[in-house]
Amino acid sequence: MTIMTIMTVDATRRAQNVSACSFDVFDTFLLRACTTPDGVFERVFQLSRIAEKFPNMSGSFVQHRIQAEARARKLALERSGSTEVRIADIYKYFPFRLFGLSRDALQDLAQIEFEAELELCRVNPEMLEQYMDMKRGGFRTGFISDTYWSTDQLAQLLRSCSPGLSWDFLYASCDHGSSKSEALFEAYLAEQGVDAARSFHIGDNHNADIKGARRHGIRPRYYPQAGAALASKLQRETSMFELLCPDQPSRLDCGARTLRRVVTARSAEHSPAFNLGVTVLGPVMASFDAFIEARRAALAREGARVAVGFLGRDGLLPYRVWQASHGETGAYVEINRRVSLVGSADTLEPLSELLSRVVKIDAPTFIDIVKVQPPAVMNFFAQYPDGIASGRELADALPDLMDPCEITDIAAGVRERLLAYLRAKIADFDGCTDLILVDLGYSASVQKSLRRIFDREGIRIRLHGAYLLTLDDAFDDIADDDTAEGLISDRIVTPHVKRMLIRNVALLEQLCCSDQGSARDYRGGEVLREGDQRPVAQLALANEVQSGTLAYASRARELAPRYALQPDADLSVAARWAAAVLGRLLLLPDDDELVLLGGIKHDVNLGTQALAPLLDAGFINDCIIARGLSTACTAPAPPMWLAGSFAALSPSHAYLYTLFGPNRLPANVFGEAQCGTLQVGLFGRDGQASLESVSVYHTGLGDLRLRIPLSRRMTVATIALPLAKLTRHGMLHGITVQYGESAAKAAENSNLKTIAEGRLMDTGLERFGRQFRAASEDGMLLIPVDGFEDDVAIYTIALTALDHDRILAIENRDGNGAPSATLSWRAGNGAQTTNGS
Repeated sequence: MTIMTIMTVDATRRAQNVSACSFDVFDTFLLRACTTPDGVFERVFQLSRIAEKFPNMSGSFVQHRIQAEARARKLALERSGSTEVRIADIYKYFPFRLFGLSRDALQDLAQIEFEAELELCRVNPEMLEQYMDMKRGGFRTGFISDTYWSTDQLAQLLRSCSPGLSWDFLYASCDHGSSKSEALFEAYLAEQGVDAARSFHIGDNHNADIKGARRHGIRPRYYPQAGAALASKLQRETSMFELLCPDQPSRLDCGARTLRRVVTARSAEHSPAFNLGVTVLGPVMASFDAFIEARRAALAREGARVAVGFLGRDGLLPYRVWQASHGETGAYVEINRRVSLVGSADTLEPLSELLSRVVKIDAPTFIDIVKVQPPAVMNFFAQYPDGIASGRELADALPDLMDPCEITDIAAGVRERLLAYLRAKIADFDGCTDLILVDLGYSASVQKSLRRIFDREGIRIRLHGAYLLTLDDAFDDIADDDTAEGLISDRIVTPHVKRMLIRNVALLEQLCCSDQGSARDYRGGEVLREGDQRPVAQLALANEVQSGTLAYASRARELAPRYALQPDADLSVAARWAAAVLGRLLLLPDDDELVLLGGIKHDVNLGTQALAPLLDAGFINDCIIARGLSTACTAPAPPMWLAGSFAALSPSHAYLYTLFGPNRLPANVFGEAQCGTLQVGLFGRDGQASLESVSVYHTGLGDLRLRIPLSRRMTVATIALPLAKLTRHGMLHGITVQYGESAAKAAENSNLKTIAEGRLMDTGLERFGRQFRAASEDGMLLIPVDGFEDDVAIYTIALTALDHDRILAIENRDGNGAPSATLSWRAGNGAQTTNGS
């Protein structure tokens, strides 16, 4: 429509002062079962013949479709001053030959894309209700959309989603050659004779819908797709999905994220912990619940009499979600690996295996496990400082400390009490043929122990493990009639990714856990629990997260059919997205989550009453200094939440750690490479001094590392480090010390010591905070050396040079072929060198 046409619209119509309410179409009146339009493009690929010829080119198809639209809009702007185009204009710039098509396929692809829209779009019940309310209130109602679909296509789409829908006006930007940010609102007001001041427009785009309407005097109503916090999580989850499940389509999720947006928008604002349950943990647990129900239903179809038991303590939250949707058809049973393993033992081997995993253990804890006090074991503990030994030492000595008959008597008593407890908790226990055991994971240790208990007691119930996360290579010794399966199995993500998730799963365990101590025994069909050492505030936080999770599950069950969404229709797709959502929380937490969850302590609950911190950013920073980024990614616990500790350093640290899991952190990029040597001064306690040549390394992030090995026999008191020969202006990240009986043992030692900044001295340097400057090449840093009992100490110094780009890994050799003491760096004016001696 031309400007002249708009200006000559009948003046009588424009003077009628009609009130109207216009609605945006996409992501307002209509919702797609995907979060962004590129989900439609992915569906086009699936529906077209291209998928048959090139099944692995989904990503390329989507990107080329996006590029084609960008080119079409750019050329339209150059030609007409507007970016508006139709669908056929877009496909003119699509590379048909790349996908084995001729240009004759243009109309076919355009039609398939429209069919994909028909499939993925559904009416938003909330907007439909408002639409009908405005219509009943005497407002003229209709739609204004920025779209490449024509008015006729838009009408077909609207009526397909809401049969019988009528409107007073319908504007498609491509038919008018102008968008809402340009002159489309102006054309609507002029043609419809609408009084802008008495009219409304509802939409999701702040620029096009809100600013565009307000610019023409129309009162806007903002309907955001998702709040900023949720939108950020969704973006990170998409990146996580593509990283963890690289060969799977990442844009279609059976409407799961659309449902999350709907539930979040309809949930009142609560505490941050409650909101975490609604937006993150709720969707994961809802998918897990659907997985459990699918396992139960499959067994029931085979004629089995099925019972479902949720293993305490981590199984409490899955049980609460199940209970809310399935009533009292499941039981919460407090059985842990310790009790079940002792009950299943007929030799000392299972007990020794259990103890070998314990870091430290004392006599009271041992007695609590086995219920007896063997004198030889008590004497064993008496030989150790404070009566605390390592679990490995106790496991190795146990065959000489206990008679095997003792453990068989103990096991028989535990079995009797445990079975009485199961019969009290699980309705018609002896009448069921199959028992599903639900837990977070991981290697089915409780299931295997229960199998041995059942076999010894002649109980023929088949056992089926239903786990959130699984170590699938641990299932080969599952009994033939039993099964074990995980929602997030190695069919969903690789074993390396799985182990990274499980390395950080302590956070999830604490959020899902009950607020009571772990089971230690049973009496009269009731559980006897240990004391719980966790702080009251931590238990309250977990309970609030669980409340949010239950709220999500309830709202999702209510709203999914209303919005025609089936997020669990394909459990494989649901499992991949559960991995992405959970992986995002565990591996890429945002700052708000770090503040909320960083203070949680992990209840080790094996061997001691100790609580281990989830986060320790300082430890990870020291690990990176001493051992490098890649080695820090394999740091032992504690800290229990390794990824969170990386994230506490920076988001990029967390992302680098995440890349490590799927083997995308190559050592020859992020590792260390020698870039020269440097002579350092060693001053002994006896007044003697010497010069030693040490290697200088650069890291994949451009930092420098120096490692100075010292022997105890050298009796060094001070290291004189000529920093200025490396750089006149730099930043000192820290100095760490590792000890060991050899250089190799010291280098592997993760028990690090740091040298406090206040203990460092200098000459010829100006230090301010971590930065330093040197007026000449004589600038020296003096590092104190403490006495040590081990044979070797390794001092590692980490710094960044700030007066040039970076030192290069160029190996300079002298005439004899030996590396010379020269450092090379790349500066703005080319390669430069400095003598490191």
